[in-house]
Amino acid sequence: MAILYILIPLSLILLAIAVRLLIWAVRNDQFDDLEGPAHQILFDDDEDRIPPEARQQSEEKTSSRSGGNSK
Repeated sequence: MAILYILIPLSLILLAIAVRLLIWAVRNDQFDDLEGPAHQILFDDDEDRIPPEARQQSEEKTSSRSGGNSK
C-alpha cells in the first residue's frame, strides 16, 4: 500500500511531461506535413546535386549504350 504513495505521483508527473511534449510538438509544427516526406522520396530531384563532370560522363555512357543516337 505504501508503494501507491510513490507510484501515483510519479505517474502524474510522467503524464504531465507527456502532455507538455505533445503541446510543444503541436506548437512547433512537428505534425504539419505527415505525408510529404513519404511522397518526396518518389520524385527525382537529384539532378541539381550531381556535379557537371559526373553528369556529362553519365550522358556519354547513356549515349554510347543507345548507339550514339541520343538526340
